[in-house]
Amino acid sequence: MTKFLLFCCTAALTLPLCAAAQQPLTGRASASLLPDAPTPQGSTAPVEVAGISSSLQDQTSAAGQAPAAQSPTGTKPDAAAPSSQAGQNPAAQTAEERRAQAERELKQEESQHMLGVIPSYNSVMSGEAAPIDAKQKFHLFFKSSIDPFQFFSAGVDALIEQGEDSYPEYHQGIEGYAKRYGAAFADSFDGNFWGNAVLPSVLHQDPRYFRLGHGTFKSRVWYAAISTVRCKGDNGKWEPNYSNVLGNFIGGAISNVYYPASDRGVGLTLERGLTVNAEGALGSLAVEFYPDVSKWYHNRKARKAAATP
Repeated sequence: MTKFLLFCCTAALTLPLCAAAQQPLTGRASASLLPDAPTPQGSTAPVEVAGISSSLQDQTSAAGQAPAAQSPTGTKPDAAAPSSQAGQNPAAQTAEERRAQAERELKQEESQHMLGVIPSYNSVMSGEAAPIDAKQKFHLFFKSSIDPFQFFSAGVDALIEQGEDSYPEYHQGIEGYAKRYGAAFADSFDGNFWGNAVLPSVLHQDPRYFRLGHGTFKSRVWYAAISTVRCKGDNGKWEPNYSNVLGNFIGGAISNVYYPASDRGVGLTLERGLTVNAEGALGSLAVEFYPDVSKWYHNRKARKAAATP
């Protein structure tokens, strides 16, 4: 419940400013987004780096390989030529490089927060990232589950339920608050465990949200909303998000163990699962637009500072 309220607050801060945040870039800003010009193939023109001039053939020789002979047309030699380092497995080397890249990206994702406190570890802000393996998925789950905000969120949730006398069988007082706190934290932990670690590992799906970051407002809202039922597989292709949907319902089913008898049953399990799915869609919406709003706010602040005499 608290997460839903927090996501609502974040969305309330985000949505009214989204139109202002999506301004086209002009001048040097837009030029910086253009891709680099392609390097001509087969050219032996000198390359200038920090005042050092060398030909492409010299660079190849410096790497410990003899320069390959070029055809009269200047085409590259056959790319399928075997490596000079005998005994290397190119497939294993590529997998190792991909894992190292994923580790670097995860380190960056683990520093992401909205409003400075709300973690967004399961978000790929650039929209592209190397696939993560099972070990990395469990690490991401654990990191997000023990973030201080999760404990604070569970505390606020339990406080609200205490005030509303939700789950009367828990009663009031410190004992009642402790039971509500434990149930709120367990709900978050269970859903995260199954939906972001176990099932994504078994079904080979990526538990992260890949931010779109461009397009019309409506297209981005739709993209974020369906993320709760659509995800990227480890192969990079889009597919139904079985991990998230099933994980939320499994978490709801497990909650029957610790909720009072009057708050158990199939109907309540389905209700909890659907609620968490809705919260996930709202959270994705906040992640999608928060960087735009943050950038717009800082630019506006900078313009005001520049206009101040």
